[in-house]
Amino acid sequence: MAYPINTQAKYWAIVAVVFLFLLWVLGDIMLPYVIGAAIAYFLDPVADRLEKLGLSRVLATIIITFLAIMVFVFAILMIVPMLIEQAVSLFNTAPALATDLQAFLTKQFPSLMDSESVLRRSLDSVGESIQSRGGQFLNSALASVSSLVNVALLFVIVPVVSFYLLLDWDRIVGKIDDMLPRDHVSTIRFLATDIDKTLAGFVRGMGTVCLVLGTYYAVALMLVGLQFGLVVGFIAGLITFIPYIGALVGGALAIGLGLFQFWGDWVSLGLVAGIFAVGQMIEGNVLTPKLVGSSVGLHPVWLLIALSVFGSLFGFIGMLVAVPVAAVMGVVIRYVMGQYKTGRLYKGLSEQDDT
Repeated sequence: MAYPINTQAKYWAIVAVVFLFLLWVLGDIMLPYVIGAAIAYFLDPVADRLEKLGLSRVLATIIITFLAIMVFVFAILMIVPMLIEQAVSLFNTAPALATDLQAFLTKQFPSLMDSESVLRRSLDSVGESIQSRGGQFLNSALASVSSLVNVALLFVIVPVVSFYLLLDWDRIVGKIDDMLPRDHVSTIRFLATDIDKTLAGFVRGMGTVCLVLGTYYAVALMLVGLQFGLVVGFIAGLITFIPYIGALVGGALAIGLGLFQFWGDWVSLGLVAGIFAVGQMIEGNVLTPKLVGSSVGLHPVWLLIALSVFGSLFGFIGMLVAVPVAAVMGVVIRYVMGQYKTGRLYKGLSEQDDT
């Protein structure tokens, strides 16, 4: 005989509270394990595909791990130092850019640039503020990440955790399925399938879209000759998960920087704008429909709320688990609303009156 609904609700509430408490207390310690689990979840379809081609799970996991380590080492040795260098250079160049903008506005709109105007005083301070606070922000960000866990330990634990979870992923899922309460196993499986579909569409799909577009923007802008093309491409790709925002922010930043670097060279400026126009077309017509699908079920506003709340409560580890938690909550809320609309509380006596 199943427990009453009130008793079940109490048990699940206790589980949720314990999970949040452990996340708050052990957040720093759990960081490499959460990252490892996310990587294993992301790469599990690749391992399944290799198994269908005839490889064993062990061999598929070894191949995937080796290729992932090679990509990671390449990024650490080649891309990350260049990205940091360009970011620091951009912060240091900000005062000069503000001065150039001030000179341009003074020439074109002298009445707006009166020495006592608010715009003039703002431009005088914006460059120095970005330079001082920008460098301080980078240093504090790197220090905070380093304080979460020893970087060397992180680089050791994450690959090991990812390897073993990827190797035993199907077995772990089977064990969890075997532990489900039998009275609700069909409902939980239905919800888990919907959650997996949502996460697969968003995390795997949008993660791939962000990676592809970020790489495209960075490479294309660097080929055009934009001075901070790698940073702009990284920013645009990172926020591509918000529809249109990645292209708008990246395009505005790239064109703004291009105006200072390519002023008078309208061909180069047109190429910069064309890069983001083509990127938006590729995203909307090819990447998002193919990799994400039309019904992910995770609204960008809901995602941003989850990222803000969990990030403020639990720090960096909270931001990592925000997407899965948002997906779970979204699926559960949709399920509850569906049950509500098929129940007597929503329909009342209308069906009985109709008959």
